[in-house]
Amino acid sequence: MQELISRLKELLESGSVQRVLGWKKGDFTFNPEPAYFNSAEELSEFVYDGFCGANLSKYMIKASNLEGVTAVLLKPCDTYSFNQLIKEHRVIREKAYIIGIGCKGKLSLDAIKAQGVKGITDIKGAEIDGDCNELKVETLYGEKTVSYKDSMLERCHVCKGKEHMIYDELMLESADTLDADRFTDVEIIENLTSEDKFTYFQRELSKCIRCNACRNVCPACSCRKCVFDSTKFDSEQKANVDPFHESMFHIIRAFHVAGRCTDCGECSRVCPQGIPLHLFNRKFIKDINEYYGVFQAGEDIGQTSPLTDYTLDDMEAEERR
Repeated sequence: MQELISRLKELLESGSVQRVLGWKKGDFTFNPEPAYFNSAEELSEFVYDGFCGANLSKYMIKASNLEGVTAVLLKPCDTYSFNQLIKEHRVIREKAYIIGIGCKGKLSLDAIKAQGVKGITDIKGAEIDGDCNELKVETLYGEKTVSYKDSMLERCHVCKGKEHMIYDELMLESADTLDADRFTDVEIIENLTSEDKFTYFQRELSKCIRCNACRNVCPACSCRKCVFDSTKFDSEQKANVDPFHESMFHIIRAFHVAGRCTDCGECSRVCPQGIPLHLFNRKFIKDINEYYGVFQAGEDIGQTSPLTDYTLDDMEAEERR
């Protein structure tokens, strides 16, 4: 960790970069937040541990409009999103110095609590330098030990891999966390009856408070003005007024990012209501793989997206029925 901070200070002090985009302690415990560091002194607030789940790629849209180069720390899964943003001309590659940072799986406070842990006051073992086998959790009722793997975000269990798709230099080690199939939950829902599917999504989406956290954090949602913010339509800031509004917002958003979503899982991570929004996107990814061939958004900048290209051999609608 100290080696990483020393390297960031070196980049700033040498003038190689004008700022660093990383994480600092957030307003809530165990929830570090994205932050810009403009000097070596400001790096005293820099943190990087198992709770630094935020994908910093989207913040590089703003950074690309700033003077000079920004050093950005990207985990392996984040680099898919950055590649996709390059492909869509939303970030400027030359304005970024990418430090591909190691990842041993990111933690979820909800997953820790789900293991029967209450009254948490401190957590040890989330340090990036640790072995990441278990967490020592201090609580109001004494110390508890929980599995690191069982405490990870859902997306880490279906990790796309520990190889960075794009970087200028690499730092810190990664660990393999893949232990589940990416589309298992999608297939479970696919096998439900139409009535049960409707009931499931109606129950989940009825929790939505239209805080727009999912949209705001999503690298694929990078429109300069979102249609849902327009006062010309009866859709601006609707929440719990009519089930139709909730469904329309999330379904249309999923359609908008289809073929471009890298499955970074940020939408579900930031949802204050715990709605599994990533399932919408994974359904589209699964269908794209079946209809057009296996495709991973952000893996290869030069690869044409399946929904923005066609061949004479493409499956027609009647063939899918």
